[in-house]
Amino acid sequence: MDPLEDVLSLLQVSSYLSCGMSAGGRWAVAFPPPAGLKFNAVRRGDCWLRVDGLPDPVRLHEGDCFVLTRPRPFTLASDLALPAEPAHPLFAAAGDGVARAGEGDEAFLIGGGFDFVGRARELLLDDLPPVLHVSASTPEAATVRWAVGEIDVELRRRPMGGTLVAEHLALVMLIRILRLHLERDPGRTAGWLAGLADPTVAAALRGMHARPAHPWTVAELARAAAVSRSTLAARFKDVVGKGPLEYLTHWRVELAAERIRRGETLATVARSVGYGSESAFSVAFKRTMGCSPRAYRSRLAHGS
Repeated sequence: MDPLEDVLSLLQVSSYLSCGMSAGGRWAVAFPPPAGLKFNAVRRGDCWLRVDGLPDPVRLHEGDCFVLTRPRPFTLASDLALPAEPAHPLFAAAGDGVARAGEGDEAFLIGGGFDFVGRARELLLDDLPPVLHVSASTPEAATVRWAVGEIDVELRRRPMGGTLVAEHLALVMLIRILRLHLERDPGRTAGWLAGLADPTVAAALRGMHARPAHPWTVAELARAAAVSRSTLAARFKDVVGKGPLEYLTHWRVELAAERIRRGETLATVARSVGYGSESAFSVAFKRTMGCSPRAYRSRLAHGS
Protein backbone atom coordinates (compact mmCIF):
# COMPACT_ATOMS: atom_id res chain seq x y z
CA MET A 1 0.00 0.00 0.00
CA ASP A 2 1.30 3.46 -0.95
CA PRO A 3 1.14 5.79 2.10
CA LEU A 4 0.91 8.93 -0.07
CA GLU A 5 -2.02 7.46 -1.99
CA ASP A 6 -3.56 6.42 1.33
CA VAL A 7 -3.43 9.92 2.79
CA LEU A 8 -4.63 11.67 -0.38
CA SER A 9 -7.56 9.23 -0.56
CA LEU A 10 -8.38 9.69 3.12
CA LEU A 11 -8.43 13.47 2.68
CA GLN A 12 -10.71 13.09 -0.37
CA VAL A 13 -8.59 15.57 -2.29
CA SER A 14 -10.46 17.40 -5.02
CA SER A 15 -9.08 19.96 -7.41
CA TYR A 16 -10.60 23.03 -8.99
CA LEU A 17 -9.48 25.39 -11.75
CA SER A 18 -9.89 29.15 -11.68
CA CYS A 19 -9.84 31.67 -14.51
CA GLY A 20 -6.60 32.22 -16.33
CA MET A 21 -4.88 35.59 -15.86
CA SER A 22 -3.41 37.71 -18.63
CA ALA A 23 -1.18 40.62 -17.64
CA GLY A 24 1.05 43.17 -19.27
CA GLY A 25 2.86 46.44 -18.73
CA ARG A 26 3.23 47.35 -15.05
CA TRP A 27 0.90 45.35 -12.85
CA ALA A 28 0.49 43.82 -9.38
CA VAL A 29 -2.38 41.70 -8.08
CA ALA A 30 -2.99 40.78 -4.42
CA PHE A 31 -4.66 37.47 -3.60
CA PRO A 32 -6.35 36.48 -0.31
CA PRO A 33 -5.14 33.51 1.75
CA PRO A 34 -6.11 30.21 0.08
CA ALA A 35 -8.16 27.75 2.10
CA GLY A 36 -6.25 24.66 0.99
CA LEU A 37 -3.45 24.29 -1.52
CA LYS A 38 -3.21 26.94 -4.24
CA PHE A 39 -1.20 26.65 -7.45
CA ASN A 40 -0.32 28.83 -10.41
CA ALA A 41 1.67 28.05 -13.52
CA VAL A 42 3.29 30.61 -15.83
CA ARG A 43 2.48 29.74 -19.42
CA ARG A 44 3.94 32.92 -20.92
CA GLY A 45 6.22 35.68 -19.69
CA ASP A 46 7.72 36.32 -16.25
CA CYS A 47 6.56 37.74 -12.95
CA TRP A 48 7.29 37.92 -9.23
CA LEU A 49 5.65 35.98 -6.42
CA ARG A 50 5.65 37.42 -2.92
CA VAL A 51 4.10 35.48 -0.03
CA ASP A 52 3.32 37.20 3.26
CA GLY A 53 5.66 36.08 6.01
CA LEU A 54 8.46 34.92 3.70
CA PRO A 55 11.59 37.09 3.49
CA ASP A 56 12.39 36.68 -0.20
CA PRO A 57 10.18 36.92 -3.29
CA VAL A 58 10.38 34.26 -6.00
CA ARG A 59 11.06 35.09 -9.64
CA LEU A 60 8.81 33.03 -11.88
CA HIS A 61 9.73 32.34 -15.50
CA GLU A 62 7.81 30.82 -18.37
CA GLY A 63 7.14 27.18 -17.58
CA ASP A 64 7.51 27.60 -13.81
CA CYS A 65 4.77 26.67 -11.37
CA PHE A 66 4.30 26.92 -7.63
CA VAL A 67 2.08 25.51 -4.89
CA LEU A 68 1.21 27.48 -1.75
CA THR A 69 0.69 25.23 1.25
CA ARG A 70 -0.21 27.85 3.88
CA PRO A 71 -3.22 30.18 4.18
CA ARG A 72 -1.17 33.32 3.55
CA PRO A 73 -1.95 36.30 1.30
CA PHE A 74 0.27 36.52 -1.76
CA THR A 75 1.00 38.88 -4.63
CA LEU A 76 1.83 38.29 -8.28
CA ALA A 77 3.41 41.27 -10.04
CA SER A 78 5.65 42.57 -12.77
CA ASP A 79 7.10 44.91 -10.14
CA LEU A 80 6.61 44.31 -6.42
CA ALA A 81 7.12 48.01 -5.69
CA LEU A 82 3.75 48.78 -7.31
CA PRO A 83 0.58 49.06 -5.21
CA ALA A 84 -1.34 45.81 -5.75
CA GLU A 85 -4.97 45.75 -6.83
CA PRO A 86 -7.23 43.09 -5.28
CA ALA A 87 -7.72 39.94 -7.32
CA HIS A 88 -11.44 39.44 -6.71
CA PRO A 89 -12.79 42.27 -8.95
CA LEU A 90 -10.47 41.22 -11.79
CA PHE A 91 -11.59 37.60 -11.67
CA ALA A 92 -15.25 38.50 -11.12
CA ALA A 93 -15.13 40.50 -14.36
CA ALA A 94 -13.53 37.64 -16.35
CA GLY A 95 -16.51 36.89 -18.56
CA ASP A 96 -14.41 35.00 -21.11
CA GLY A 97 -12.57 32.96 -18.49
CA VAL A 98 -9.51 35.21 -18.42
CA ALA A 99 -8.84 37.90 -15.79
CA ARG A 100 -6.79 40.87 -16.99
CA ALA A 101 -4.27 42.99 -15.13
CA GLY A 102 -2.25 45.96 -16.37
CA GLU A 103 -2.13 46.63 -20.09
CA GLY A 104 -1.10 44.05 -22.64
CA ASP A 105 -0.66 40.30 -22.45
CA GLU A 106 3.04 39.65 -22.02
CA ALA A 107 2.31 37.23 -19.18
CA PHE A 108 -0.31 34.51 -18.92
CA LEU A 109 -0.93 32.26 -15.91
CA ILE A 110 -3.31 29.43 -15.17
CA GLY A 111 -4.26 28.50 -11.64
CA GLY A 112 -6.42 26.53 -9.30
CA GLY A 113 -6.31 24.75 -6.01
CA PHE A 114 -7.06 21.66 -3.98
CA ASP A 115 -9.72 21.17 -1.32
CA PHE A 116 -9.62 18.52 1.39
CA VAL A 117 -12.00 16.71 3.68
CA GLY A 118 -10.71 15.95 7.16
CA ARG A 119 -7.63 17.09 9.05
CA ALA A 120 -5.61 18.02 5.97
CA ARG A 121 -3.25 20.50 7.55
CA GLU A 122 -1.84 18.15 10.18
CA LEU A 123 -1.72 15.13 7.87
CA LEU A 124 -0.27 16.72 4.77
CA LEU A 125 0.28 20.46 4.73
CA ASP A 126 2.19 20.93 7.99
CA ASP A 127 5.01 18.76 6.67
CA LEU A 128 5.55 20.93 3.60
CA PRO A 129 7.40 24.24 3.22
CA PRO A 130 5.14 27.28 2.60
CA VAL A 131 5.97 27.38 -1.12
CA LEU A 132 6.83 24.54 -3.47
CA HIS A 133 8.46 26.14 -6.51
CA VAL A 134 9.09 24.02 -9.60
CA SER A 135 11.42 25.70 -12.06
CA ALA A 136 11.06 24.98 -15.76
CA SER A 137 14.84 24.61 -15.89
CA THR A 138 14.75 21.56 -13.60
CA PRO A 139 15.17 18.45 -15.80
CA GLU A 140 13.23 16.28 -13.33
CA ALA A 141 10.21 18.59 -13.64
CA ALA A 142 9.31 17.41 -17.15
CA THR A 143 6.27 15.46 -15.95
CA VAL A 144 4.99 18.49 -14.04
CA ARG A 145 5.37 20.65 -17.17
CA TRP A 146 3.51 17.99 -19.17
CA ALA A 147 0.56 18.04 -16.73
CA VAL A 148 0.43 21.86 -16.72
CA GLY A 149 0.53 21.92 -20.53
CA GLU A 150 -2.35 19.45 -20.77
CA ILE A 151 -4.39 21.47 -18.27
CA ASP A 152 -3.83 24.58 -20.41
CA VAL A 153 -4.96 22.74 -23.55
CA GLU A 154 -8.14 21.47 -21.90
CA LEU A 155 -9.02 24.93 -20.56
CA ARG A 156 -8.36 26.74 -23.85
CA ARG A 157 -10.04 24.31 -26.23
CA ARG A 158 -12.95 23.44 -23.91
CA PRO A 159 -13.62 19.98 -25.39
CA MET A 160 -16.38 17.76 -24.03
CA GLY A 161 -15.53 16.89 -20.42
CA GLY A 162 -12.56 19.26 -20.56
CA THR A 163 -13.07 20.77 -17.08
CA LEU A 164 -13.21 17.34 -15.45
CA VAL A 165 -10.11 16.19 -17.34
CA ALA A 166 -8.26 19.37 -16.32
CA GLU A 167 -9.18 18.85 -12.66
CA HIS A 168 -7.85 15.29 -12.72
CA LEU A 169 -4.69 16.51 -14.43
CA ALA A 170 -4.26 19.05 -11.64
CA LEU A 171 -4.26 16.20 -9.10
CA VAL A 172 -1.65 14.40 -11.22
CA MET A 173 0.40 17.60 -11.16
CA LEU A 174 0.14 17.83 -7.36
CA ILE A 175 1.33 14.25 -6.85
CA ARG A 176 4.26 14.80 -9.18
CA ILE A 177 5.23 18.03 -7.43
CA LEU A 178 5.17 16.21 -4.09
CA ARG A 179 7.32 13.44 -5.56
CA LEU A 180 9.75 15.96 -6.99
CA HIS A 181 9.96 17.80 -3.69
CA LEU A 182 10.77 14.59 -1.81
CA GLU A 183 13.39 13.53 -4.35
CA ARG A 184 15.01 16.94 -4.65
CA ASP A 185 15.15 18.11 -1.06
CA PRO A 186 14.11 15.42 1.45
CA GLY A 187 16.02 17.13 4.24
CA ARG A 188 13.59 20.06 4.25
CA THR A 189 10.59 17.83 4.88
CA ALA A 190 9.54 16.38 8.22
CA GLY A 191 6.86 13.93 9.30
CA TRP A 192 5.56 10.97 7.36
CA LEU A 193 6.32 12.67 4.03
CA ALA A 194 10.00 12.65 4.92
CA GLY A 195 9.61 9.00 5.85
CA LEU A 196 8.50 8.17 2.31
CA ALA A 197 11.88 9.37 1.04
CA ASP A 198 13.82 7.25 3.57
CA PRO A 199 14.14 3.59 2.46
CA THR A 200 14.20 2.20 6.00
CA VAL A 201 11.27 4.24 7.29
CA ALA A 202 9.30 3.82 4.05
CA ALA A 203 9.37 0.03 4.40
CA ALA A 204 7.82 0.27 7.86
CA LEU A 205 5.26 2.82 6.67
CA ARG A 206 4.20 0.60 3.78
CA GLY A 207 3.68 -2.31 6.16
CA MET A 208 1.53 -0.28 8.56
CA HIS A 209 -0.54 1.22 5.76
CA ALA A 210 -1.06 -2.16 4.11
CA ARG A 211 -2.32 -3.73 7.38
CA PRO A 212 -3.25 -1.01 9.87
CA ALA A 213 -5.26 -3.40 12.07
CA HIS A 214 -2.37 -5.85 12.43
CA PRO A 215 -0.87 -5.99 15.97
CA TRP A 216 2.48 -4.63 14.84
CA THR A 217 5.53 -4.65 17.07
CA VAL A 218 8.68 -2.63 16.52
CA ALA A 219 10.59 -5.90 16.05
CA GLU A 220 8.20 -7.03 13.30
CA LEU A 221 8.41 -3.66 11.54
CA ALA A 222 12.21 -3.81 11.81
CA ARG A 223 12.20 -7.19 10.05
CA ALA A 224 10.07 -5.69 7.26
CA ALA A 225 12.65 -2.92 6.91
CA ALA A 226 15.59 -5.37 7.16
CA VAL A 227 17.22 -3.49 10.05
CA SER A 228 17.58 -4.00 13.79
CA ARG A 229 14.83 -3.00 16.19
CA SER A 230 16.94 -0.20 17.68
CA THR A 231 17.93 1.11 14.25
CA LEU A 232 14.32 1.31 13.07
CA ALA A 233 13.10 2.94 16.29
CA ALA A 234 15.82 5.60 16.21
CA ARG A 235 15.56 6.26 12.48
CA PHE A 236 11.75 6.46 12.53
CA LYS A 237 11.76 8.87 15.47
CA ASP A 238 14.45 11.03 13.88
CA VAL A 239 12.72 11.27 10.47
CA VAL A 240 9.01 11.20 11.31
CA GLY A 241 9.15 12.89 14.71
CA LYS A 242 7.40 10.10 16.58
CA GLY A 243 8.01 6.40 17.19
CA PRO A 244 6.60 3.77 14.82
CA LEU A 245 3.89 2.54 17.20
CA GLU A 246 2.87 6.10 18.05
CA TYR A 247 2.59 6.78 14.32
CA LEU A 248 0.51 3.61 13.92
CA THR A 249 -1.89 4.81 16.62
CA HIS A 250 -2.29 8.18 14.89
CA TRP A 251 -2.91 6.55 11.51
CA ARG A 252 -5.46 4.14 12.99
CA VAL A 253 -7.30 7.08 14.57
CA GLU A 254 -7.34 8.96 11.25
CA LEU A 255 -8.84 5.90 9.56
CA ALA A 256 -11.33 5.57 12.40
CA ALA A 257 -12.37 9.23 12.13
CA GLU A 258 -13.08 8.75 8.44
CA ARG A 259 -15.21 5.68 9.17
CA ILE A 260 -17.11 7.58 11.87
CA ARG A 261 -17.83 10.30 9.29
CA ARG A 262 -19.29 7.57 7.09
CA GLY A 263 -21.69 6.58 9.87
CA GLU A 264 -20.25 3.21 10.93
CA THR A 265 -20.90 1.99 14.47
CA LEU A 266 -18.13 2.55 17.00
CA ALA A 267 -17.78 -1.18 17.66
CA THR A 268 -17.28 -1.84 13.94
CA VAL A 269 -14.82 1.04 13.66
CA ALA A 270 -12.81 -0.17 16.65
CA ARG A 271 -12.42 -3.67 15.20
CA SER A 272 -11.57 -2.39 11.72
CA VAL A 273 -8.55 -0.43 12.98
CA GLY A 274 -7.16 -3.08 15.29
CA TYR A 275 -8.74 -2.54 18.72
CA GLY A 276 -10.29 -5.46 20.56
CA SER A 277 -12.63 -3.29 22.62
CA GLU A 278 -14.45 0.01 22.34
CA SER A 279 -12.84 1.20 25.57
CA ALA A 280 -9.28 0.69 24.29
CA PHE A 281 -10.24 2.38 21.04
CA SER A 282 -11.83 5.29 22.90
CA VAL A 283 -8.67 5.88 24.96
CA ALA A 284 -6.46 5.97 21.85
CA PHE A 285 -8.92 8.17 19.97
CA LYS A 286 -9.25 10.70 22.78
CA ARG A 287 -5.48 10.86 23.29
CA THR A 288 -5.00 11.68 19.60
CA MET A 289 -8.06 13.77 18.74
CA GLY A 290 -8.71 15.45 22.10
CA CYS A 291 -12.23 14.08 22.36
CA SER A 292 -13.94 10.70 22.59
CA PRO A 293 -15.32 8.96 19.49
CA ARG A 294 -18.86 9.67 20.67
CA ALA A 295 -18.09 13.36 21.17
CA TYR A 296 -16.48 13.45 17.73
CA ARG A 297 -19.61 11.94 16.17
CA SER A 298 -21.78 14.43 18.05
CA ARG A 299 -19.72 17.35 16.74
CA LEU A 300 -20.14 16.05 13.20
CA ALA A 301 -23.89 15.80 13.66
CA HIS A 302 -24.05 19.41 14.84
CA GLY A 303 -21.71 20.67 12.15
CA SER A 304 -19.01 21.84 14.55
